[in-house]
Amino acid sequence: MLQFERYSKSYSGRLVLKIDRLTLEPGIYWIKGVNGSGKSTFLKTIAGLLPIEGDILLNDTLHLKEQPVAFRRIVNFAEAEPIFPGFLTGMEMIRLFASAKGAPLNTTSHYIESMSMAHYINEPLVTYSSGMLKKLSLVLAFIGEPTLILLDEPLITMDTASLAILYTWITEKHANGKTSFLLSSHQELSVNTSITLKEILIADQTLTFAG
Repeated sequence: MLQFERYSKSYSGRLVLKIDRLTLEPGIYWIKGVNGSGKSTFLKTIAGLLPIEGDILLNDTLHLKEQPVAFRRIVNFAEAEPIFPGFLTGMEMIRLFASAKGAPLNTTSHYIESMSMAHYINEPLVTYSSGMLKKLSLVLAFIGEPTLILLDEPLITMDTASLAILYTWITEKHANGKTSFLLSSHQELSVNTSITLKEILIADQTLTFAG
């Protein structure tokens, strides 16, 4: 699914993460690490939001550096603390993302309704609370038919009931669409037993499989 080749990321000469060569098979991965270990940076580089040294290969065919548009089209990303243009409504953001992903708009109604967002989805984003913005970012991450969904700190600002719904989304998307997931969190994930997680630890600029 994902192959890392001579991958490294640095800020002002300070190495954050280095992966000489690694292949992640399809699945659901929990990226673990303390605050500041590089979890968010790792996900943002896969999403194509931050430059890297080396390359990332998706589905054995798409190179992040050589085919960035095609690569990002099938990789969806939800940030830990999403920021959206306040003058747009939630529904306008969904329409934009659906258009960019080539996804029918009617496929988003399931996510809007299950998160109880219908009563405010047409309100300007400037009126949204942090929890409402988080839910919107998650809806956007599930739009289309992505090969990979990246969820950065999905637990924060989410209540227990909403987290249970998110876990259901993950289970369904992985089973039905064969979509893989990378979830980052420094907190313990309280997941239902139907989700099989593969744990990866980021520490000392290195990524290793737990256990």
